[in-house]
Amino acid sequence: MDISKKRWLILLASCFVTLCVGSLYAWSVFSIPMAEYLCQITGKKSINLSVIFTIANAVGPITMIFGGFINDRLGPKWVLFFGGILFGAGMIGSGYANSVSMLIVTYGLGVGLSVGLVYGTTVANTVKFFPDKRGLAGGLITACYGGSSIIIPPIATALVTNYHVTTAFRVIGIVMMFIICASAFVIEACPLEVQHKDNPLAGKKKNKESAGGKEYTYKQMIRESSFYLMLLTLTCGAFAGLMVISQASPIAQQMMGFTRGQAATVVSILALFNMMGRLVSGTMSDKFGATGTLKVIFIGSLIASLLLYFCNKENLVFFYIGLTVIGFCFGGTMGTFPGFTAALFGSRNNSVNYGIMFIGFAFAGLAGPMIMNKINTITGRYQPAFLVSALFAVAGMILIIIFEKLILLNKRRVE
Repeated sequence: MDISKKRWLILLASCFVTLCVGSLYAWSVFSIPMAEYLCQITGKKSINLSVIFTIANAVGPITMIFGGFINDRLGPKWVLFFGGILFGAGMIGSGYANSVSMLIVTYGLGVGLSVGLVYGTTVANTVKFFPDKRGLAGGLITACYGGSSIIIPPIATALVTNYHVTTAFRVIGIVMMFIICASAFVIEACPLEVQHKDNPLAGKKKNKESAGGKEYTYKQMIRESSFYLMLLTLTCGAFAGLMVISQASPIAQQMMGFTRGQAATVVSILALFNMMGRLVSGTMSDKFGATGTLKVIFIGSLIASLLLYFCNKENLVFFYIGLTVIGFCFGGTMGTFPGFTAALFGSRNNSVNYGIMFIGFAFAGLAGPMIMNKINTITGRYQPAFLVSALFAVAGMILIIIFEKLILLNKRRVE
């Protein structure tokens, strides 16, 4: 099959894979019934499981970097196959967990490490096939990752309601493992000639974030000041989204008085706009540049955070607007960065480079849920945490402005 056609089949298979591992974002649907189950078997009055989601997000870059090295040398097939086995084992193992410690091992480490392995490999490999449409390819892949939370919450809620939370973990784990492992045999490594700057698929369009034909190794990348600005920008862009996603169901129940079923719908709405943000931002970054797209994202995140800060049970409109914009802006950040990283540092080593860049996401995954949980514990309210996310949005805008001035300065020096 001609590579210009085959790449679309690889993109489709990669979308199926990220759709599966994106179920990580449905954690808030599992967390409350799982906490109730653990309280029953341990005799404790309450158990907070927010640490599980925090760990699952924090460990992802470890396997993204490790998997990137293997992917660059051996290709993506076996990386994805092993990642699928690990993901399934983590989910199924969570269905047998009888303590927080066991959940940390099965979901926090097992699922978290496998998501980093699978997500990093599919994103980096697919973007290489689309040098002419980096934003679109990255947006579609990450959209499926975020879109999983539209599909999984109602399925998980139905399984929990009709059977048990442990059954939900096991069933979802088995199905996802099969899909990931089967899709792995369709996905192959991108030929070097496709990544080459003279490849006709690459097109002629340049933007201000272009690497100028240079292919950076990770050692060269981490010597660039622009790398650290991008990493911190990713942290700021992901902060609000991860803060909300980690506890979306409890937020809806406590802030707005929603039932568990209504809260599951909220999680799906959040996921829908997360997915839309990834699709729209990927296309926008191809046309207008990543920095321009990120400026819009940070303005939206600031407005949404303030709406949620002033929200209460009488302000359903504020809640839904704030929630959907937070989801859209988080998705926009994640849809922009795969292509942004490849554009600035080259496609050839993007498997490893994007894995290292993803450390910024891990920082947000640690800080966001932790800060929200701490504020809720101290004040008994979630709303004050949104002032913190507003500050992160302002910081992100400042970083983008500094980044643009740095890139412009470097171009003038070259000229």
